[in-house]
Amino acid sequence: MATHSKRTKIEDIRRVELIAAAHRVFLEHGLHGMTSARICREAGMSPGILAYYFKGKDEVLFGMVRYNNRLLMEDVIARLKAARTGWERLEAIVEGNFPASAFTRPIANAWLSVCAEAGVNPQYARLQRLFYRRLRSNLASVFDGAAAESRLREASFIIAALIDGLWLRKAAADDLGRDEAISLVFSGISSLLGDGEERRLRHPAV
Repeated sequence: MATHSKRTKIEDIRRVELIAAAHRVFLEHGLHGMTSARICREAGMSPGILAYYFKGKDEVLFGMVRYNNRLLMEDVIARLKAARTGWERLEAIVEGNFPASAFTRPIANAWLSVCAEAGVNPQYARLQRLFYRRLRSNLASVFDGAAAESRLREASFIIAALIDGLWLRKAAADDLGRDEAISLVFSGISSLLGDGEERRLRHPAV
């Protein structure tokens, strides 16, 4: 039993290592450039080992997308924990969706391929829905019940559209930096909120 448990733990570690390697390959080559040979080479493992730990390439791809979403979620959560006002929570959410080391044209193009895949692959579509639900949940914590449900829905759609649109622009034309992208999102948010609501969010909670 102990031997089996140890073997299972090692297998779990190897799976995580392969998924992390797949993520790095994805960021460099995109969804359709993720070959088994590249993933194994990136992980420093022998060719063909991928087939031992995963049922197929689709399982690796799905694990990789989940892995990336978890990294993004953990970064946003860490930022939210440090926030003291509603506005700082908004900053945490927006800045967390534009990772400093990841807002590049190759990565933007790679993620476009995932979005396109979500249109035909139910697993990817489910991950996209989870992402948007998490965004809405985080925004609900910003407004803290002050906004009506319809208002929260509107804000969620608009902010998600701003974030998605700027990643799309980055992929199509590399004429936009991270700081400018974040500034543009907040220009949209300020227009959405109005001066009174923005002042309230900027004021520390008593």
